[in-house]
Amino acid sequence: MVKSYLRYEPAAFFGVIVSVESNITYDSSGKHLLAPALEKLGIWHVRQGVCTKTLSPSLSSRAPSLAITCVASAPSSLVASGYADGSIRIWDCDKGSCETTLNGHKGAVTALRYNKVGSLLASGSKDNDVILWDVVGETGLFRLRGHRDQITDLVFLDSGKKLVSSSKDKFLRVWDLETQHCMQIISGHHSEIWSIDVDPDERYLVTGSADLELRFYNVKHELMNGESMANETGPETGNDGESATQNKWEVLKPFGEIQRQSKDRVATVRFSKSGNLLACQVAGKTVEIFRVLDEVESKRKAKRRLNRKKEKKSAKMGVEATDNVEANHGTEEAGNVLVVTVPDVFKLLQTIRASKKICSISFCPVTPKSSLASLALSLNNNLLEFYSIESGSSTKTLAIELQGHRSDVRSVTLSSDNTLLMSTSHNAVKIWNPSTGSCLRTIDSGYGLCGLIVPHNKYAMVGTRDGKIEIIDIGSGTLSEVVEAHGGSIRSIATIPNGNGFVTGSADHDVKFWGYQIKQRPGQDSKCLTISNVRTMKMNDDVLVVAVSPDAKYVAVALLDCTVKILFMDSLKFFLSLYGHKLPVLCMDISSDGDLIVTGSADKNLRIWGLDFGDCHKSIFAHADSVMAVQFVRNTHYMFSVGKDRLVKYWDADKFELLLTLEGHHADVWCLAVSNRGDFVVTGSHDRSIRRWDRTEEPFFIEEEKEKRLEEIFEADIDNTFEDKHIPKEELPEEGAVALAGKRTLETLTATDSIIDALDVAEMELKRIAEHEDEKARGKVAEFQPNMIMLGLSPSDYVLRALSNISTNDLEQTLLALPFSDALKLLFYTKDWTSNPDKVELVCRIVTVLLQIHHSQLISTPSARPVLAALKEIIYARVLRNAKILLVSTLQQWII
Repeated sequence: MVKSYLRYEPAAFFGVIVSVESNITYDSSGKHLLAPALEKLGIWHVRQGVCTKTLSPSLSSRAPSLAITCVASAPSSLVASGYADGSIRIWDCDKGSCETTLNGHKGAVTALRYNKVGSLLASGSKDNDVILWDVVGETGLFRLRGHRDQITDLVFLDSGKKLVSSSKDKFLRVWDLETQHCMQIISGHHSEIWSIDVDPDERYLVTGSADLELRFYNVKHELMNGESMANETGPETGNDGESATQNKWEVLKPFGEIQRQSKDRVATVRFSKSGNLLACQVAGKTVEIFRVLDEVESKRKAKRRLNRKKEKKSAKMGVEATDNVEANHGTEEAGNVLVVTVPDVFKLLQTIRASKKICSISFCPVTPKSSLASLALSLNNNLLEFYSIESGSSTKTLAIELQGHRSDVRSVTLSSDNTLLMSTSHNAVKIWNPSTGSCLRTIDSGYGLCGLIVPHNKYAMVGTRDGKIEIIDIGSGTLSEVVEAHGGSIRSIATIPNGNGFVTGSADHDVKFWGYQIKQRPGQDSKCLTISNVRTMKMNDDVLVVAVSPDAKYVAVALLDCTVKILFMDSLKFFLSLYGHKLPVLCMDISSDGDLIVTGSADKNLRIWGLDFGDCHKSIFAHADSVMAVQFVRNTHYMFSVGKDRLVKYWDADKFELLLTLEGHHADVWCLAVSNRGDFVVTGSHDRSIRRWDRTEEPFFIEEEKEKRLEEIFEADIDNTFEDKHIPKEELPEEGAVALAGKRTLETLTATDSIIDALDVAEMELKRIAEHEDEKARGKVAEFQPNMIMLGLSPSDYVLRALSNISTNDLEQTLLALPFSDALKLLFYTKDWTSNPDKVELVCRIVTVLLQIHHSQLISTPSARPVLAALKEIIYARVLRNAKILLVSTLQQWII
């Protein structure tokens, strides 16, 4: 019989508060903060500091998890999250469910912005395109092309009729969404534009780049007609019609600039909800807060500036010059030439300095009574901070930090009964409940590289980079004792199976054996655990890993010289030397029966050795980068390995076969721990996440997994399969271009196949019906047997069912891949579907898309003309009738 195995699947991940790559934002109520945590979106209650809900896509273990790169909240309960593969998901925060998935971008989503009413969503990506989405209709409207580099930010203007996009190509583009064209291109920045924003009243638009100043633009709300243009330009413009036309289409007019305090590049600029504050976050540790003065205050400030200027001139020029200046100034005031500049409107209020580099900021949409605004910061050390901004200073009100490590998770260790999980990092040790992912204890410590939990779960040992062993009291969550153990970093700790001690290996060439002791606390009645050095063994090189066989007969020591020495535990005499790795061994483990030892190395290979003779059974190229940890499942010869290639792999050491590849981590995986029963595995990574993978009851076979891996390789290359790489890409016009919003995916191709199959089945059924009618006319009466595949539906309804199952976002791309012959068949059916009021919108979309795609062929095909003529009459009447019905029902609801 073919051997079957049980599948492991991702069950939970914890330890990440906020991602470095994405921004944060408040929801519309201001009570919750939306903080992306890798592929999940955490909803944090601001006052309680608790994660109340987590939004995560349902992905199988075979699909790689995709990190969130951008989030935006709508005025309603909807939230949009953009992912690294270019997809966008719309979430309902109240329900905690994904409403729809929008596919259009070919690169990571870098910018998202809702319009004021939340009906439109604009997205920008690393593929240099801007896509406008209809949130209500759950479909893409059109794609705007023109930028030469990735989009960095987007903002709507003029009640959502215009869109401003910024890019790393140093240009701003203003798009008219009604005519779908680029109406203005703004240059002048000397470096990439990283962020833009507009105040709530749409008076000023601000841009931030690597330049040392913030640039501001006045927003023009109405386009001038010829008469008002002539009045404003006056005699200075003369008959220069070209400049008048150019000014007519200018939406953004340069207003001025203001110097920043920091020399770092701007990361984010955002106005507060009320528009009284402007925050400028740089790619460092500071946020500069500017006060936005209203029109009266700014004019008063400009007047004071003119008066000061007049006084300075008076002091220099004397009495006669002063009289002339006063006369001239009186003339200027009479002519209403009081120019308000940027420093008159924007005044630096304060600078917020954080402890670490700031990744993102977000203003609370609700202004508190006691302060000017509330500001949330996400830091690059997995931390959220909240500040209350007052006129004089800012106060930190809350910091969310206990639910995760500040840096990499360097080691994970499970207790003997699998109820506790210990993780170490550069400055703290955390005790977790592996089942729920809740943090039970946090203890300040040194840089922990390895650790173990002592039997009975009362104490834990942590080996640090500076050569100390820290004894931690788990019950009280305190550091009980620090022992100066080694002269170099402690790389490995291995427990002795009898439970009386453990072994440590260090960079000072020493392997030390330790025993447990109970001692009286000084000045107290209680007792505590301590350790004492029993034996020390000097090696010839740095010790990287130590392992003890389950029967405590052998101790294995991996050295920096790429070899592994096997020694007798009792006498410490040499037994075997395992050599063959080309780079140092970073991890190893011995099977429960003591027959096999597996070693993982920086040369990316796993080697399986026999512990009886030291012969190498197999060398496996396991990972695309260094193998960081390996461990057997207890009482089996199955093993798990992790590496810097972000993968977790499941192996059969007897057959030397790869069983499963588990994708989920977004950075190097450092450590691994397998439960005693083998029912779950825990891994820790450079992305600061701790992930749990559970064993399921689903069996699988090796051959099936190999086939699935080949299918995934084929699907990943699907775009290249259907596109000719040798066709030169056409240059985009400078003024921008418009294209379809969708993107070809595996789902759209599958949907196209389903439509073609439905059309073929329906055509066959129509032929059978026609033949039955002919036989009936001849007098051969026989009962007609409908096709069971059609589920009792008529041919027309069967095709309509196939189309209705396609998501609205994928409909355009699905019809785009449809051959002309099948598109013509589809048009014949649309005439019947218009009688159904619920399907009129779908029919309109299908007919419009097919006409756009196959216009030339349709008008030159005689058989298509009757259908087109009939549709022209029917569709307009049906749409008009539906509009009247909708209007009447709306009025009735309003009256009720």
